[in-house]
Amino acid sequence: MEEKEISKAVIKRLPRYYRYLGDLLEDGVERISSNELSDRMQVTASQIRQDLNNFGGFGQQGYGYNVKYLYNEIGKILGLDKTYNMIIVGAGNLGQALANYVKFEKRGFWIKGIFDVNPRLQGVTVRGIAIRMTDDLPQFVRDNEIKIAALTLPKENAEQMANLLIENGVKAIWNFAHIDLRLPEDVIVENVHLSESLMQLSYNINRYEREHEIKE
Repeated sequence: MEEKEISKAVIKRLPRYYRYLGDLLEDGVERISSNELSDRMQVTASQIRQDLNNFGGFGQQGYGYNVKYLYNEIGKILGLDKTYNMIIVGAGNLGQALANYVKFEKRGFWIKGIFDVNPRLQGVTVRGIAIRMTDDLPQFVRDNEIKIAALTLPKENAEQMANLLIENGVKAIWNFAHIDLRLPEDVIVENVHLSESLMQLSYNINRYEREHEIKE
């Protein structure tokens, strides 16, 4: 049977559902209605129902959603019931910050190695992981079945590095370099531009201030 095409907007909201449901579990909440979830997430109840209906619904009329069941099912949809070996290429401030984020392992993302070109960083450990030189990358990727690589490199080096990783079996790139990578269609790329997020915040601040100036 052909898999239903799910919009990018719905997929983008799924991790947020997962996070809120995880918080509810930690608070001991066993079930929740779409209206109650709506109040917490500031997403309309109808939007929540529409989003979840793309995957079968999961709710019961008059009962709502079983929090643990829904949390686990969304985790499966996101692929979080599996584990992924990953590396970080670029051991600067951002790369080391990513390596220090302990929740990756809880979601099934295991950082197996950190790489850089700076010889002064060779052997330095970040959360118990020794930084290696990029010369070791091809063999390391093959030996450790690396599926995901996070790139925290200058943009002029990112595409060449991405191609090297792909040649050695990496199938997914989490790209923090200031460039949109254009890679083969069978490679999954998530381009993350922190400055764009900050610019969106700037826009919202300015819009808020203009609106309040008009009201005053």
